[in-house]
Amino acid sequence: MRLLLIEDDDRIAGPLTEGLGRYGYTVDRVRTGAAGLADAAAAPDLVLLDLGLPDMDGLDVCRSLRARSPIPIIMITARGEEADRVAGLELGADDYMAKPFGVRELVARIRAVTRRTGALPAVPPGPDAMPSAPVAASAPQQLGPLHLDRRTRQVRLDGRDVALSPREFDLLVFLAQDPGAVHSRQQIMDAVWDPHFFGPTKTLDAHVAALRRKLGDPAWITTARGVGFRLTVPGDSPPEAAR
Repeated sequence: MRLLLIEDDDRIAGPLTEGLGRYGYTVDRVRTGAAGLADAAAAPDLVLLDLGLPDMDGLDVCRSLRARSPIPIIMITARGEEADRVAGLELGADDYMAKPFGVRELVARIRAVTRRTGALPAVPPGPDAMPSAPVAASAPQQLGPLHLDRRTRQVRLDGRDVALSPREFDLLVFLAQDPGAVHSRQQIMDAVWDPHFFGPTKTLDAHVAALRRKLGDPAWITTARGVGFRLTVPGDSPPEAAR
């Protein structure tokens, strides 16, 4: 399946092209809206369209593409406001993804769009594709008052259920694989998000903060300044290690 990527930022386009290639897609990349409109004449199977282009607004590119053909279009952009999403969809985009995002999610969106539009089926992921969860199911784990059951994806603290989002649970599972060990920010992002995740790592800080809040004590996840994070049972490490 051949994709046309209209994206001017090399920091996004390079890893994205590589990541999609691992799933069997061929990606033709151009940097401007004008080049994208020209290349679209070659009838790619789907267009990935950034809105922040140097020569013209991506919404205008979308309008022109849709006027020419029913080619599937997925907008990928840093513009995450509702008004931008609505405008893009009303102009004919089939889906809209706000940066940051991971390749796995994008591939899922591509498959969904091609199913809806009747375009060519997506190539199944290769043998090196990342698993859907960072940790395989195993026996329940007890860390002080914290009970972690990977098989049922349940967490209990002092006998009470702790409601976590799927990503918060995966983050806790990853840190709990080796309690006390420091994991770098990049290791965590690669395992819990995606090796080809695009965007600032502040999303990790937000999830760490949410986990600390739900576990009721920031000392559960301590910060190794300049490196990353570790999971500790409160009282097992100096309180100044937490931030």
